[in-house]
Amino acid sequence: MLQTVGEWIWWDRLWLPGNLSWSALEDKEGRVYAKVSHLYASLPCALCLLVVRYLFERYFATPLANFWGIRDKIRLPAEQNPILEKYFCSQTRVPSQADVWSLCKKTGWPERRVQVWFRRRRNQERPGLRKRFSEASWRCAFYLFAFFGGILALYDKPWVYNLREVWAGFPKQSLLPSQYWYYMLEMGFYLSLVFSLTFDVKRKVSKTHSLCLEAFLMCQNIHRFKYRGAKVFNYATWQQTSNGMFVVFAVVFMVTRLIVFPFWLIHCTWVYPLELYPAFFGYYFFNVMLLVLQLLHLYWAALILRMVYKFIFTQVGLQMSLCPCMWDVWECGSILNGHSSDFPHKKNPLVCFFYREHNLA
Repeated sequence: MLQTVGEWIWWDRLWLPGNLSWSALEDKEGRVYAKVSHLYASLPCALCLLVVRYLFERYFATPLANFWGIRDKIRLPAEQNPILEKYFCSQTRVPSQADVWSLCKKTGWPERRVQVWFRRRRNQERPGLRKRFSEASWRCAFYLFAFFGGILALYDKPWVYNLREVWAGFPKQSLLPSQYWYYMLEMGFYLSLVFSLTFDVKRKVSKTHSLCLEAFLMCQNIHRFKYRGAKVFNYATWQQTSNGMFVVFAVVFMVTRLIVFPFWLIHCTWVYPLELYPAFFGYYFFNVMLLVLQLLHLYWAALILRMVYKFIFTQVGLQMSLCPCMWDVWECGSILNGHSSDFPHKKNPLVCFFYREHNLA
């Protein structure tokens, strides 16, 4: 049964153009071709990166946080109350007004006391500033090295300067060692993020889409480095440096994601292959994935532009977009929708942006 399913999944007509078969891509004469089995190396890479991350955060990020005086905010613990604790764990972290009144009757507490209990209890679940700093430092360091690693792997390749060269000899293209290790490290990194979801700062966007695309296309890392770098310096209260890096990040994001990506990369994968072969399933599959990614780029660009607009025309500090206190919004999703009247920024569109941004970052 499994063998039959595997044969259908890897059917030649799905992934190869024309009358080519997988037998044409067998290693010979010193030429090594990309194979699905090569992806297995991403697993040990992910495990190694988890070890490297642990050592990095313990022996570099933590001492750096101490040097810059980054401290966790003291949070008051919630009172012991089995009824509220059971409701918090089994029902919801942010109760509606009707639920608050119901809990007031069950506990005999006034409404304000119940609201304060849930606020403090949510605070206990949120990651501390030092944890966010360590995580941002690790990602910033990886993206920086990945960016320069990509330059070293590609600077002497002809297809960097002439995109038609990407399809020269396709699909009989040998796999270079520099390409192999770059892709394995990138995929290992995203796979390590999947493994660390249970103890990382929670985010809504899955890494699955990135993992699939890494098997087909090298992602750019410089804008991620600038964004994570901006967060690192913001946690260290270097606001001018943080603001400057965030502005550079916004510019680089707009250029690479709204100009280079659709008009160079997607054009390369959408137009040039048809000059050599008729369209096949793999052609549509990867191009649809790239289009989905482009839609996400448009959405994120709209959020960034709206934040920049607010910064320019309302004189709201740009550092607020990265400010640690904005993590308070992370657990106030229903409050932002008007379920509570004691949240001072519930109608501030900039705060709404921060809520979404910190769940997508």
